[in-house]
Amino acid sequence: MINQKPKKILTLCLIVKDTRILLGMKKRGFGEGRWNGFGGKLEQGETIDAAARREVQEESGITVTTMNEVGVLDFEFQSDPTKLMEVHVFKVTEFSGEAIETEEMKPQWFEKNEIPYSQMWSDDEHWLPLLLAGKKFKGTFLFDRPSDATYSAKIISKNLVEVQK
Repeated sequence: MINQKPKKILTLCLIVKDTRILLGMKKRGFGEGRWNGFGGKLEQGETIDAAARREVQEESGITVTTMNEVGVLDFEFQSDPTKLMEVHVFKVTEFSGEAIETEEMKPQWFEKNEIPYSQMWSDDEHWLPLLLAGKKFKGTFLFDRPSDATYSAKIISKNLVEVQK
């Protein structure tokens, strides 16, 4: 058996209200220059749920009231086989506060039919419609390398399935 680096556990929250979705333009770090949901790493001793709520607050100023985990996505990169990520995806349907720009993200509301997929991670167009349709999913994506402000990662292989639980 190959000794692989353990997966990094991350969160990703998509805030949905009526016909709109709130995305944030990543201003620094991993994924810079791309529209994305809100989320990130777990802190020492933190649960996935608590990390998701904290990250939304830190990155957008919004306090999550109701959220449901709707998916788990595994990401791998051909350019760095040791970089393995397990992302827990949440749909936020109730919250308080107004979105504000932070050091890391610039939030903006989009109509669901105007989501800027060309300025997002290339996997988003595959699973985000499932989230918006109220479905749950599990998937694995292998990219050539990570995205940055000037490069959109290319999907080499993917496996995305709808799940019941």
